[in-house]
Amino acid sequence: MLLPTCQTPCTHTRIPHQAFRHLFCTLEDMMTIKKLALLLLFLLPHLPVSAQSKPYDDLLVLYVDEDYEKCVYKAERYVDRKATHRDPLPYLYASMCYFEMSKIPKYQEMDEYKRAGRDALKWAAKYRRKDKNMDFFANYEDYWSELNTVTQEIGMNYLDEGSFSKAKSQFQRMTRYYPENPGAWAMLALAQKKMKATRDAQDNTTKFHEVLDAIPNVARLPKDERILLRESLVRTAMYWEDQGELSEARKVIDLGKDYFMENPEFKSLYEELEGSASR
Repeated sequence: MLLPTCQTPCTHTRIPHQAFRHLFCTLEDMMTIKKLALLLLFLLPHLPVSAQSKPYDDLLVLYVDEDYEKCVYKAERYVDRKATHRDPLPYLYASMCYFEMSKIPKYQEMDEYKRAGRDALKWAAKYRRKDKNMDFFANYEDYWSELNTVTQEIGMNYLDEGSFSKAKSQFQRMTRYYPENPGAWAMLALAQKKMKATRDAQDNTTKFHEVLDAIPNVARLPKDERILLRESLVRTAMYWEDQGELSEARKVIDLGKDYFMENPEFKSLYEELEGSASR
């Protein structure tokens, strides 16, 4: 189970709102998970809920208790109701539950949940469509970091094994729940290049540049996004190098020279391509 962590190191306490992190860390040794859930029920009415009709404390308790199946069931019930269909949090809880289920062997063996990882991405995309202003997004930064990390690793593995269509689908799902992530667009375009889907690759390369240009400071991106961006630049530059398009390769690698030269792989490729320009 993954929820935003406190600033002070602690072993298990995680809560979905940064304002109470320090409080929970100091009380950690005095509480069990169930006591934490009960206290959250008291605190949740004080959290911002202006973007939706209720705080969904029932989903929170089920998630904290790791009753993921029931949490998904109740979240889907909220989604189906007219009064709560537009609220973002039921979609987010469904995504988080499916993500946790994807890591548990008993669910991996069940037909109903064997694609829980993909369902986590699907529900994350649905959540984002409901939370257009990102009112709740930052409160779950640890979840997005782990979801990004797992998703991009799977996508890169697909690329490495030559399963380009699967890689495309993986990175496409990333762009749907977090379109501000430049590396996801670059990886999507790379997968499409390898599939010979030239027009789609061009469109998503353009989107990549738009998203990258909109970032005020690449150095301040979350670690998982920086890793994906660096990896996407290296892989795309290597793709163009393999195609004999050294000028295109240099253009791509040059985008990261101010941010990633401390990485040996990036530095080596940058120097190799710059050296080829002087020959």
